[in-house]
Parts: sequence; structure tokens; C-alpha cells
Amino acid sequence: MLNEAIRLAPDGQPFNVITLRNTHGMTVSVMDWGATLLSCQVLMKDGSVRETLLGSPSPADYPHQQAYLGASVGRYANRIANSQISLGDEIIHLSASQPPHQLHGGIEGFDKRRWSLISHNEHEAIYHLTSPEGDQGFPGTLQVTAQFVLKEDNRISIQYRATVDKPCPVSLTNHAYFNLDSQHHDVRQHRLQIFADDYLPVDSQGIPTGEGKLKPVDGTSFDFRNAKTIVRDFLQDADQQAVKGYDHSFLLQTKGNLEQAAAKVWSADNLLQMTVYTTAPALQFYSGNYLEGTKARDKTHYRAYDGLALESEHLPDSPNHPEWPQPDCWLLPGEEYVSITEYQFQSL
Repeated sequence: MLNEAIRLAPDGQPFNVITLRNTHGMTVSVMDWGATLLSCQVLMKDGSVRETLLGSPSPADYPHQQAYLGASVGRYANRIANSQISLGDEIIHLSASQPPHQLHGGIEGFDKRRWSLISHNEHEAIYHLTSPEGDQGFPGTLQVTAQFVLKEDNRISIQYRATVDKPCPVSLTNHAYFNLDSQHHDVRQHRLQIFADDYLPVDSQGIPTGEGKLKPVDGTSFDFRNAKTIVRDFLQDADQQAVKGYDHSFLLQTKGNLEQAAAKVWSADNLLQMTVYTTAPALQFYSGNYLEGTKARDKTHYRAYDGLALESEHLPDSPNHPEWPQPDCWLLPGEEYVSITEYQFQSL
């Protein structure tokens, strides 16, 4: 039996887990450490229950994994080149969590914090976090909330809201890994559709290459405008080979319209479909290229490609690329950052 010290979070306090339910047999579990999605179980037509999220064996294992399983990440999701941004003539140096670059908000990003539970009921949980001036190098104090809602139409809605007292780039996302066939199945057998005409080429460290120009998906392995299995064009070009698969951001056709699907995923057995809706300008599609060795829910270990992430966010390194055709990632005092992403499940 685990002793008390092991069961406690790094701040010495217990992990607090909340389970959300709807009347269609779907359940979602979240916890305050990292405002993390722990589990998402869908009731199938045949009466079975299917776990759609990768996860650790217990809450106490989450601080010890490096894959950001289900975590809320910020202040800035994805990478910032050379861990620096510019504000006017001032160069601001950030903490380098993937030296020399910053990944997912820094060494002590939002995934490594205890969020305060503001309110909850059977269908909703709302968390709050204060990020102080200079946190991971970022300017100003940021106030952020994360709202998780399980709706009656089998969607998980995740809404991030933030304000700042000094100009600061903000891009928040949840780093859920999905496998619609349940864990330990090769996710590359899933069919995927992404409604995007352009993607962002990156180098082996995930930093935009060359002049940071977007590239049309047309005629490339990155064309998911029509649904196809992930494996069909897997590792077929240098852009994929640089990062062992797909780990690229797609500029969405939806342009922030939450009413239009941004992406769709089908399980390999074609019995479960997930549709993604988001107000974010881009989706980072990650095929789980570096999951190998991450401790799994059943206490074994995940392999590479056991799960995929579709992270809603701004394009990586956006603070250094104001020319990109997306909303400005800089949040100003008096403004409110709002990002909503919904994952809807349908048993087929």
C-alpha cells in the first residue's frame, strides 16, 4: 500500500479528483493538479464502456511523467524559439524547458501547479490559477480559469479564460492524448480528418524552419482534408522524418468558428467517432512519437504511437511571427483571452 507521502502532490497536499457524468453513461474525471483530464469513458451501443484517454496509474504518477498527459499547459502552449520574445525594443528571456527553447510554458508550467477549485457539480468543474509577475520569465500577473463541462450530447467542453496586467503572449491548451480503441492500440490505424489548408514545417526540435512560412497541405502527406488513416502517408517525407512522425500545427479553415468541425477521428474498428470544435486558430496534431516509456494506466508502459493529441492553440513561436494569418497572440491589459475547445463522442 502506498504511504501517505507518495499519495500527496509535490506541494504536500492531496490530489483532488472530480468525476463528471451525463445521463448517457459518459463519465469524465479531472483533478486540480495541472487542471488535468484523467479519464474520459464513453458508453458504447453494445453496452460496453470505452476509455478514450491515455492516463497514468494514479494521480500521484502524473507529476513524474514528461508527456503532459491530459494537462492544462501555459502560459504559452507549444514552443517559443530560443526562449525569448520581444516587446518593442525590449527582449524578454523565458525559462528554457527544452533548451535552448521553451516548451509548454516553461520548466514549471501550468501543468505543474495546483489549481484552486472554484466550483463544481455533476456536470462542471471550474479551476483558477494566478501566475505572478515574472513567472517562467513572462511579463505581468496573469489570472486564468479552466472550465470543464460534460454536456448531454457527449461533448467535453474545455474553456480557458485569462487576463493580464501587462502585455503578454497567451496560448492555453489541454494536452489530452486520445486512443479511441483504448490504450495499447497503434493510433496510426485511426482515420483522421483535419479541416486545414496549410501546416507549419518545423525542424527536429519543433521550431518553425527557414523563414517560418506556412506550407499548403495540397499534394503532401499533411493533407487530411479528406479522412485517411494516419499510417497511410506516415514518415513519407522529410518534414515528418525530422520529428518521427506528425508533430505539426495546422492552420484551421474554421477561423475560430465553434459551430464548424475542426477535425474528426474514427477508431480503427470504426465503432467510435470523435469530432473536435475550437475557437483556436490552429490544431497541433501529435501522433505520440515520443510516448515510449511513459507509465500507463494499467501500470505497464506506453509505446510510441499509442495515442494522439489534437492541441488547440496558436501556431508555435507566434510571438516571434506577427506576420502569420491568425489573431494576435499578445493579450493586453483590459482584454480577456477566451479559448474554447470541445471533443464530442459518438458510438457508431
